[in-house]
Amino acid sequence: MARIASSADVADSADIAQSAAVWHLAQVREGAVIGEHCVIGRGAYIGVGVRVGKNCKIQNHALLYEPAQLGDGVFIGPGVVLTNDHNPRAVTPEGELKTASDWLPVGVRIDEGAAVGARAVCVAPVHIGAWALVAAGAVVTSDVPPFALVAGTPARRIGWVGKAGIRLVEESQRPGFFRCPQTQTLYRLREPDALEEYRGERDDDASLNAEECAGQMSSEMKNAEERR
Repeated sequence: MARIASSADVADSADIAQSAAVWHLAQVREGAVIGEHCVIGRGAYIGVGVRVGKNCKIQNHALLYEPAQLGDGVFIGPGVVLTNDHNPRAVTPEGELKTASDWLPVGVRIDEGAAVGARAVCVAPVHIGAWALVAAGAVVTSDVPPFALVAGTPARRIGWVGKAGIRLVEESQRPGFFRCPQTQTLYRLREPDALEEYRGERDDDASLNAEECAGQMSSEMKNAEERR
């Protein structure tokens, strides 16, 4: 049976996995789905119909407004806000209080393994790619590629991270290849703004692949510059 604190407010129609935990003063609204082994922290808000995958951590006082969708293994830091109204107004142009029929909610989608740091704000509609990392206090206004490290207001990519959440280091002799200092996993740039895990690494041919990748990147960036 799910561990639900007595002070938590969980709607009867919410689907809470048996292995999940919902802590004090959290609110889980109607139709929300909370996956296996998730932890919903104190004072967190999970909106109507929001879907949270398995093994997610939603830290204290995070606000996940509908129709947000979280993949498996997502981390949401303390005080994070996932908005749902791109043009917020309390009233209509006629001055009447807006109702649900007066606006269309838009959501934030966060893919597997991604993390959003404390007090960051994701302004819907945005998509955060798998294993990306949003720095604390960032304001995300556009999509974030997989494995990207973004920071600032508005958030901009300042580097890349691997699945361990550690900032990747570019290989000095292999442009376009990045390695995780902790796990030694190798990643490569498939496009100038698209990183992927490099599978089947072989030292004897990695340099050739890196040269091909670097050449492709150079050509793509040149073409992009000519189109401007």
